[in-house]
Parts: sequence; structure tokens; C-alpha cells
Amino acid sequence: MNKAIKQQHGCGANAAAGGRRRSAVKATLAALLGTAFATLGASPAAAQEKNVELRLAHWMPAQHALVKTGFAPWAKSVEEASGGSIKVLMFPAQQLGKAADHYDMARDGIADMSWVSPGYQAGRFPVFAASELPFMARDPGPGSAALDAWYRKYAEREMADVKLCFAHMHIGTLHSKAPITDPEQIRGLKVRPANGTVAQMVTLLGGSNVQVSAPESRDALDKGVADAITFPWNSLIVFNVHKAATFHSDMRLYNASFVWVMNKAWYGKLSDKQRKVIDDHCNNSWAARVGEAWGGEEDSGREKLAAMKGQTIVPIDEAHLEKWKKAVMPVYDMWAKAMPAGGPEAAKVLEEYRQELAKRNVAY
Repeated sequence: MNKAIKQQHGCGANAAAGGRRRSAVKATLAALLGTAFATLGASPAAAQEKNVELRLAHWMPAQHALVKTGFAPWAKSVEEASGGSIKVLMFPAQQLGKAADHYDMARDGIADMSWVSPGYQAGRFPVFAASELPFMARDPGPGSAALDAWYRKYAEREMADVKLCFAHMHIGTLHSKAPITDPEQIRGLKVRPANGTVAQMVTLLGGSNVQVSAPESRDALDKGVADAITFPWNSLIVFNVHKAATFHSDMRLYNASFVWVMNKAWYGKLSDKQRKVIDDHCNNSWAARVGEAWGGEEDSGREKLAAMKGQTIVPIDEAHLEKWKKAVMPVYDMWAKAMPAGGPEAAKVLEEYRQELAKRNVAY
């Protein structure tokens, strides 16, 4: 009898232990299933972070200073910040289209982003052209920050069919086959202008304009199509233009201004996280950074040219500099008269830009 009772007690203990094991297994399975369902629940969000390519088009040669100081660092930073989900593909040297077409390339989706010289299409962006007026900014770094801060609100209207990333500038001067110190020497010369505003200046001073892009400039000088060119210092060397134009007027004559713009549809397809990455790289800090890095690199070309045999830096004394400033003043009036009816008031636009330059102590 006692033996039977013990056996019953033993069976009961075994059954209880088995029940506990089954409960533990069920709990483990439940936990695993919960994790699996949680993972599945997260998959739609993860799927939004699909890899995308950003086709960035520009017309500079691959070895140009802007590639090293602007495009490459920006692309690397975007790729790192996006965890590799945004891959930037470069299309340099007019691979996707002519220099003057880069705005429309971004608008039409031929490129996802492009680097644009609005001045290559004179009259199309009249507000932006204020930044190209002669003798405005002394330093391309803070000058770029001022340009970008000033133009953002106007870009929403004037460049409404693309998304503005940022704006920046470089500063250049005259390079010629014979020394130029006086504005009166422009009369009768054929000059390749940096943009439409500089072209107005050349016409005002009695010269004629040779409209060619930067990559085509050396050929125009070699063939006698042009006598002089407005260009930044270091690019003159990169494009080998210094071999045709060996005299360099030593003044901060003009600002050439640029924008990075992107296709709106491409931007709209990004995930929220990817859009934030782009927004964080399309701001005033990057405008100043690229302006400082590239502008400084361009300015370094002056000393390189000064050290080269056969190159002459042409001094411009204070009296001649004042003469230049006075001679080009009608260009300001020409710009103001070209502002379209119904658009912003020219005087207000120019004053706002000057205030931004003054704020950064970079006004001429």
C-alpha cells in the first residue's frame, strides 16, 4: 500500500516537472515569436531606407580645385551621414550637358543635382544677378555666406522649379594678352565675360563680348577670338588659359556667383531620414565652407602665377582702382532697370545684399 502511494507521489512529481518544462518552452517560443513579429513590424520603415543614387553634374574637369574642396567633401559627408543609403555619382566636364544647360538639367531630371552659373543665362535670374555686380565682396568665404543668406527667400520665387541647396562665389579679375591698368583700355577689346553682368560692364566700357564657357576659353584666346578674359586666379592655371593670357590685373574686379540645385521629384522620393541628411548639407554653413575652401584655393593662384616665368602681375594703384569703380557704376543702374515689373524692388534687393555683406565685414 505504501509502495503504491509512493509511486503515485512519484508520478505526480514527474508530471509537475514536465508541466514546468512545457511552460518554459512555451514562454521561450512566445518570446521568440514576439521578437520575430517586432522585427517584421519594423521592416516597412527599414524598407524606406532603400539605397538611392544622386547624380551630381558639373562642367569642371575632374582635377579642378572645386572638385577637391567642394564636390568631393560634400559627397563624402552625405554618404557617411546617410549610412551609405545615398550614393553620390559625379558627372564632371559637361558629361550630361553644356555648362549653360545645367539649371535645366536639374529641373528636368537629367541630373538629380547640378552646379549652376546663373549668369551663363543672362537676364533669366535678375535678382541673383545683383550678386554679380562689380566690386561687391572682398572675400569669397564670408561673401558666400552673405550671398546664400540673402538669396534664399528670393530663390523660392526666382528658381521655383528646382530646390536650392546653397549659393557661393569666387572673386576674379582681368587676364589679358597685354597689360591693362585703366578701364579706358577695354575699348575695342574682345573680352570673354564671366557672366551676363560682367558682359554688361564690358559693353559699357566699349569692349565686345565673346560668349564661351570656361572650358572653351583657352581656345578662344589662342585663335584670337578673344583678347582678354575675366577669370579667377587658380582656374586660369587649371584650364591652361595663363599660357594665352599672360598679364593679370591685380584687383578684385568681379564676383562670380553659383548655385547648387536639385530636382524636386528626386528630393521628394527620399525617406524622411534621407531628406534630413540632404537638408543638413544644403545650408548656410556649407555655403560658407565651399566658398572659403574653393575661393581660397582660387586666390592662391595669384602667387603661383607670380612665381612663373613669363607671367606678369599688373599693379593697380589706388587712383586707378577708384577710376574703375566709378567707370562701372552705370552697370548698377542697368541691372536695376532690368528687374521685371511686379518683381521685388531693385533698391530693396541690393540694400539687403549689401547689409548681409556688411554684417560679415566683407563689403568692398
